[in-house]
Amino acid sequence: MNVLKQTAAVTLMNLKSVPLRLGASLVIVIGIAGVVGVLVSILAMVGGLSRMMTSTERADRAIVVSAGASFETLSNIPREAAQTIVQAPGIKRRSDGKPLASAEALAVVRLPLKRGGSGNVSLRGVGDAAALVRPELQLVEGREFGPSVRELIVGRSLQRQFRDLDVGGHVLLRGAEWSVVGVFESHGDPHEAEMITGVETLQSAFGRNTFQSVTVLLDSADSFALFRGSLVGNPALAVDAMHEADYYRLQSQGFSRLLSIVAYLIGGIMAIGAIFGALNAMYSAISTRTVEIATLRVLGFSAVSVVVSIFAEALLLALLGGAVGGSAAWMMFNGHAISTNAGGLTQLSVSLAVDWNLIGLGVLWACLIGMVGAAFPAVRASRAPLAAALRGT
Repeated sequence: MNVLKQTAAVTLMNLKSVPLRLGASLVIVIGIAGVVGVLVSILAMVGGLSRMMTSTERADRAIVVSAGASFETLSNIPREAAQTIVQAPGIKRRSDGKPLASAEALAVVRLPLKRGGSGNVSLRGVGDAAALVRPELQLVEGREFGPSVRELIVGRSLQRQFRDLDVGGHVLLRGAEWSVVGVFESHGDPHEAEMITGVETLQSAFGRNTFQSVTVLLDSADSFALFRGSLVGNPALAVDAMHEADYYRLQSQGFSRLLSIVAYLIGGIMAIGAIFGALNAMYSAISTRTVEIATLRVLGFSAVSVVVSIFAEALLLALLGGAVGGSAAWMMFNGHAISTNAGGLTQLSVSLAVDWNLIGLGVLWACLIGMVGAAFPAVRASRAPLAAALRGT
């Protein structure tokens, strides 16, 4: 009998005996399922955050902030500088000759959450061209805010998290009451987690005379180099320009990196526990079949066949655990939104994205755990002295 047939026969015999060792087998499956479920769910948040930050991607749109400012909240652009920016070459113009540019102010306020407590929210003041600069912002309820009055529209994802943000609701900001007159959607991008009003209204209410950013629509994606060069090369300006997608990607990098580290750290710690569980279960399984394995070896079955059969059993149990953990993560978290303080210290609603790539990564992680957990028991079974093993000692 060749090695392949021997291995198949021993593996089949091992698998048929799994129901007799159901408890030990479930230790492996449940332990690995827990590891995979946690790893996939945290990485799903990383994927959801990245997807949200890149959903605003448009090659012909750029954002200008103060030089060295990583967030709009840390940027400060004087009114005179903003007027210079909106006249820069490369900006697309309306039929009346005015530039498609929106000089914007940003304030961070606190509002009560529906689940209790409070969270940070971005209140964005926009210029009169904002609707043309960001055509993806679509009003789905109510109406637009009026000029020079304390009215605002809110993003759909923000409305889901915070109280009093339905159309007709009122929020208290800086000691004054603001009316919610509309709700908008923008394909789940970061702006959907903001409140928007007129820039002059915001500046008046918060006692400001400067802007945090200027967003522009360019003639084309190729116009960006000309636009940026005219700003960076102007000694009177201390600003930087970047594609809007690059700006939001830069914002999310640090938080995504931290989440990835947390995911692999927690997953690694849990994996160590799962490995010990697999070691214990496989040692227990082998100890109950010591005479059986020794008899097979006396009958001519090679040590390689015994080792491979043990690895095959552990691998199948690990695959089952990985599939269970990945499926549980998909059913419980895929498409669900969670709140996080990221992107300029404001509350974001991140939709978790559990896809086949993440589930595949989780199953691979499970297989590694199973293989490591089976290694020592397999070697021990193949090297056990035959005389002692036949006596069951």
